[in-house]
Amino acid sequence: MKEPIIAVSSWALHEELGKPAFYGAADAQIPIETHNKGELSLLELPAALKARGIRTMEVCHFHLPSRDKNYLEALREKLDISGVTLHALLIDDGDLTSPQTGPHDLEWIHDWLPVASRLGAQKARVIAGKTKGEGCLSTAALMLRLLSRYADALKVQLTTENWFPLLETPASVKRLLLDTQERVQLNLDFGNWSGPDKYDRLAAIAPLATSCHAKADFADSGEIYADDFISCLDLPYPDDFRGPFTLVAGGWSGIESARDVILQRFNDE
Repeated sequence: MKEPIIAVSSWALHEELGKPAFYGAADAQIPIETHNKGELSLLELPAALKARGIRTMEVCHFHLPSRDKNYLEALREKLDISGVTLHALLIDDGDLTSPQTGPHDLEWIHDWLPVASRLGAQKARVIAGKTKGEGCLSTAALMLRLLSRYADALKVQLTTENWFPLLETPASVKRLLLDTQERVQLNLDFGNWSGPDKYDRLAAIAPLATSCHAKADFADSGEIYADDFISCLDLPYPDDFRGPFTLVAGGWSGIESARDVILQRFNDE
């Protein structure tokens, strides 16, 4: 593998951002009062990453204190000035397969795609669905195809990941990607699957991945559980895969630890 691209998700620095409250598809208002309470604001994050040699990031939708045009343009300017690429806007709610809320959630996710475009994000990562059952995979594929057409018009690539019961097996992931007619890419997440067959299951979908959430676990002492992390780094990714490997946990110290493991692993090849 060529030298990997290492990115950081805003979720890895949720505490440093002041732990702003989550808001999702069922919320009418952004809880603005919970934002800008930490040692770092979202507008300051690109420069903070650049100072640590990281030039790619992802942003969770609920870390945005505003969807106002002026705020989004200000954040994009901070990214541009810092030379930091916004790989993805992570749209972290919505259930396209819910019989009750599916149509509403489709519209809610749809309305986030222009936000991704205005921020200059390369991708928008959406949840394929949370509900598992008869016909749910077909429903998810249809909804994702609809969203992808809009995303394409905005020059944003739609992506999803192995998350929630709908995509809890390699077979369901493969079926969904096939049924979306290659309009949706796969972000592989280390930490969303567990159990004794975790690595075998992840290995079955790794060749389909175009990006990765490199989710590390840490001991109370802050030490990274390197064996698990390296096992996930050793999955059979595509030959030209470079990531990004997006770090999603651990704060600044965890980011440094995980980055060191990734760089050492691939420099040893």
